[in-house]
Amino acid sequence: MSDTVTAPAPAKKLKITKNKPTGLANGPFQNRFANFAEKYALLGLTVLIAIFFSINPASSTVFPTVPNVNVILGSQAVVSLIALAALFPLVCGYFDFSLGAIAATSAVLSAGLMANYGAPLWVAILVPILVGSLLGFINGLLVTKFNMNPFVTTLGMATLLGGGIQWYTGGATIFSGISPALTNFGSTTFLRIPAVVYIVAVVAVGGWYILAHTPFGRSLYAIGSNPASARLVGLRVQRNVWSSFVLAGFIAGLAGVVQLSRTGSATADPGTSLLFPALAAVFLGATAINPGFFNVVGTIVGALFVSVSVSGLTLSGATSWASPVFNGAALLAAVGLSTYLGRRRRAS
Repeated sequence: MSDTVTAPAPAKKLKITKNKPTGLANGPFQNRFANFAEKYALLGLTVLIAIFFSINPASSTVFPTVPNVNVILGSQAVVSLIALAALFPLVCGYFDFSLGAIAATSAVLSAGLMANYGAPLWVAILVPILVGSLLGFINGLLVTKFNMNPFVTTLGMATLLGGGIQWYTGGATIFSGISPALTNFGSTTFLRIPAVVYIVAVVAVGGWYILAHTPFGRSLYAIGSNPASARLVGLRVQRNVWSSFVLAGFIAGLAGVVQLSRTGSATADPGTSLLFPALAAVFLGATAINPGFFNVVGTIVGALFVSVSVSGLTLSGATSWASPVFNGAALLAAVGLSTYLGRRRRAS
């Protein structure tokens, strides 16, 4: 019996086709351009708004002048400091609505120490900053040790401090007895830049270094991303969150002293007018430089955007309601954009 061998079927030729690009949207250049645009869109928008108000007939005679630029930079100094203060709790996922009130308390306390007790300037500067740190310490204690809701806790602290300011000042403005050295510093310039801007620069550089180049700063980002995972890897979540509130109170206390040096008086204002522009700056900053994450450089850009826009609107003849409406709209838009970008980054 003979064996039969069946020849194998001829192999089919494989047809190799090259994938042709369907468009340029996903190319490396386009991706780099999109990332660049996302990072610097807010800065570019700020420049465009400044150019607009510089050529707008209603504001062109005043807006691009050196005195007005100094006013913008000087006025944004206090807002920037409060925004930098709010940055630390926000990085680890906590709101602090008492920072405007802490700054207002610091200003009133500094003015009161000089006007009513004849305290030397160094005492009138140091004590309010320490009191701001203490108030931040109390906020952190209530939030971390007693597990109180940070929104309600800090809002209650702001209300309490606002009432204390009204009681201490009697609704009046403290403007006499304030050291001329302090007010002169608030109005002086160095290299044609307001001196208070250099304080903001020092705080911003220090905040950037802490958040970007220290284990403590990186732990705050880790806590804000996932507190449970942060605990599992051994991070001291409670202590670090508590420390972020103390840092916030310290910077807010400094902001109050700077505010006093700029205005030369302390009013019964509870600080709300300072808080919301600062929050708008922080959330706008989370859409720039490092989109989706709260960051120092973006916060400064956000503060400049708010100050430039409000100044331009005011010089263009906008009525008094324009500024709070703009700040509120900017805050809403910033919260929405930063939330969207944060979710997209975490998902990717």
